[in-house]
Amino acid sequence: MELNDPVLVHWFDWDLLSRLGIAAVLGLLLGLDRELRGHAAGMRTHGLICFSAAAMTVSILALYTDLGGQRMDPLRVYEAAGSFIGIIGAGLIVFNRGQVHNLTTAAHLWLAAVIGIACGAAQWPLVAIAALISIVMLTLLRLVEPKGPNRNLESEAGDEMDEQ
Repeated sequence: MELNDPVLVHWFDWDLLSRLGIAAVLGLLLGLDRELRGHAAGMRTHGLICFSAAAMTVSILALYTDLGGQRMDPLRVYEAAGSFIGIIGAGLIVFNRGQVHNLTTAAHLWLAAVIGIACGAAQWPLVAIAALISIVMLTLLRLVEPKGPNRNLESEAGDEMDEQ
């Protein structure tokens, strides 16, 4: 079996540190909202997912370059991240007494993975725009989102039956 050449410790560079460091910091910031509200996945979970996705992306891009693009498909990073986040998200989502809980948290984890992949690929405009829009959606839209029993799935089904 032919392996790629090892990357020695003295080969660390600022590009690698910025890709992984920014992913970790943005993941922690994305998880701050969930942490402050006491949701299931907080800062550590979001930080780890964002950092892991970035590390996975950097690794696959480096291997793709080292091997000359043969026998590899770097798009499988998205497939693997999607499968992993799907499993984690499914474990978070709870349906109880007509209400769905942790759906936003599960979607938020997917966002953290996507931002981590973008950090790993050094797609800085995408990273900045995605982080800014997601923080706005999580903080400002929370102020206008309806709360209470109006969001209950059973009451929505009951309202539809009453109208018929």
